[in-house]
Amino acid sequence: MHWNTVRPIAAIAGYAALCCLAIGPGCASAAELLKARLAQNLGPISGLAIVAKSKGIFEKNGLDITVSNFTSGKQCLDTVIGGGADIATTAEAPVTASAMANQPIAFIAGMEYSDLKTVVAAKAGVKTKAELRGKRIGFTAGTGSEVYTATLLKSAGLTAKDVTLVNLRPQEMLPALAAGSIDAIDTWEPHIANAKKALGEAVAELDTTGTYSETFNIVVMKTYLDANPAVVEKFIAALIDAEV
Repeated sequence: MHWNTVRPIAAIAGYAALCCLAIGPGCASAAELLKARLAQNLGPISGLAIVAKSKGIFEKNGLDITVSNFTSGKQCLDTVIGGGADIATTAEAPVTASAMANQPIAFIAGMEYSDLKTVVAAKAGVKTKAELRGKRIGFTAGTGSEVYTATLLKSAGLTAKDVTLVNLRPQEMLPALAAGSIDAIDTWEPHIANAKKALGEAVAELDTTGTYSETFNIVVMKTYLDANPAVVEKFIAALIDAEV
């Protein structure tokens, strides 16, 4: 099943730009592991970080990474901004919003992209984007889901006034769809696949190909980047190894 397509890690910024490729697995035994806290969206889009943790690749690159899992990149970035973690995996919408709010964040790397999708209740009778008019749509505010929803409505010739938007966390969407309190969900994997698997013929995926594809990124605070260049270098090196 196609969920996310992994692309080569790009846009390595700041201190990581020149140094990360020089750090190899052999360096881990030469020094004490450096500790860092990762706020991670637990989903396919965080695949590189998940592989790096599960396969011991962080340790091979000299890191001791403690992982806290969340259901959206916005939660991850908010946790880093609030001081509860050091590194976030997060999509472009929360990064953009934080930058526009003058939060002192540092964009370290872009690692993957993901197509957001729509699943509709079969009884809603929605076959095309235009038929979303008058329907109740679950989305997650402040995330790529919100950007996708706005883009989807515009492409269908609709506005937010033509539908009922219901702000839900990703994990709340499947129960709401099953209960009939909403007609459709706009979100990312694995929630789309989970809904189709759990509800079977009671739901269908709407064809929204090409509507919106978000990047997924590694972000820290600027103060953290300045104080911990070695951690950032090793973290990016571990992700490159995990991609291989």
